[in-house]
Amino acid sequence: MPLWIGVHLSLLPLESLRPRWSAPGLLAVMDHEQVLTMTAEAAASGIRHGMRRGGVMAIAPLTALCERSLLKEQSALDAIALTLLQYTPEVTHAEEASLLINISASLSAFGGRLMLCHRVRASIDALGFTAHISMGPTAQGAWFLARYLAHSPLRKQRRCVRIETQIRYIEALPFSILPAARPYQEWLEGIGCRTLGDLRKLPRAGLQRRSDKRILEALDCAAGIAPEMFEWVQAPKEFSAYLELPDRIEHAEAVLYGTRRLIQQLIGWLAAQQLAISGFVLSMVHERGRQAIDPSTLEITLAEPAWHEEHLLRLLKERLNRFQLSAPIIALRLNVTHVTAMLPPTASLFPEPGGTTADYHRLLELLNARLGAENVLMPAAFADHRPEIANSWQAASNQMTNKPAQSTQERLSPRPFWLLQQPLALLVRDHRPFYGSPLRLLSGPERIEAGWWDEGLAVRDYFIAEGSEAARYWVYRERAGEEISWFLHGLFA
Repeated sequence: MPLWIGVHLSLLPLESLRPRWSAPGLLAVMDHEQVLTMTAEAAASGIRHGMRRGGVMAIAPLTALCERSLLKEQSALDAIALTLLQYTPEVTHAEEASLLINISASLSAFGGRLMLCHRVRASIDALGFTAHISMGPTAQGAWFLARYLAHSPLRKQRRCVRIETQIRYIEALPFSILPAARPYQEWLEGIGCRTLGDLRKLPRAGLQRRSDKRILEALDCAAGIAPEMFEWVQAPKEFSAYLELPDRIEHAEAVLYGTRRLIQQLIGWLAAQQLAISGFVLSMVHERGRQAIDPSTLEITLAEPAWHEEHLLRLLKERLNRFQLSAPIIALRLNVTHVTAMLPPTASLFPEPGGTTADYHRLLELLNARLGAENVLMPAAFADHRPEIANSWQAASNQMTNKPAQSTQERLSPRPFWLLQQPLALLVRDHRPFYGSPLRLLSGPERIEAGWWDEGLAVRDYFIAEGSEAARYWVYRERAGEEISWFLHGLFA
């Protein structure tokens, strides 16, 4: 059975200009010099719909007035639609600042109907908007319920699974909720119509002849009688999201509130494109003017591609805690630099000991973000016969992306794990190297003669030696001069 979620944003003109997490108490949106919508605090102060600018200032002079922007409203709707693509690829725009999403194939992936509704609401809340959500077996029916909830302060959501239950709810709604019926409101009220159920009881031929044919089409679609056709929202080929901040931000930690809104859109885009992100750039736009400076940029590189909101936000939080702003910022932009195909989850029956490879990579990313990439090192082997060159350290982030070449000599003979930073000169007694006690040579020599190309010539014979206490050492004999010199270079466990 098909199942739809209807999302209606009742305060879209208000919230698209100034998101809820930063809006002041007294705020009204003007359209053609008349109040279009307002906050609850503004309504409590006496401001009403249709009031002029002068009247608003006379009643509540502290009210912040904003001009309606249709472009920003559409941009906000597109951002919400892109975010909801993480739950289903079938998202479409509907009338009067609404969205419809087909969740028929997504229920098992997100824990059922109730959990999916909670996640949709949480995603919209993270974007800074207030949504009225409904659920029904038809798209038009879900839209009717969501649209009516905007006028019902007692309920924030309505869920129906059976078509009979949905029809019963819809028939009790006022017919004015249907946009196509509003031009005929006076005539319909004159013949005794009050609800959508009354409209359905009227003779179909006469109603279609005297009014808009879209009235019957909407009622039939809501009842599941007529088919519903949609144009689905398509994710862009490349991701770049821009957000204007309501106020100046002077601390990098405060940027996280705005970046969460951009990350929500990014997650929806990744899910729609079936991609995972391995690198992105957060640009922080500073104030414009004569002394304008270039945006501050924060580049994030992931050790392993990811697509989870929690991980990306955690990385951003760690990096922003160490980032110093050179000037206040007024806008944010998020650009994706590197993406890869989203890999399916592992099919292994038992979990890997010590965690998965993805867990290990996420740990490295957090350490890099918190301590700096230059302070997180891993052992790296290079193709060189000289031990001090072959055994070195490099940044963990580099090793995850560029696998170093392995030393061929390391595979031919055993070498100790613990190598001294500088070889230690040894005494020679009775023609034998001495380190606490005379050393007995167990194996060797491993002859090395390399480094003539970089003025670091090493001519040595390496041996595995053992002392009187049974400890084993890695020593070498220098062959550069006539006098024999012995050095301790490593320790075996």
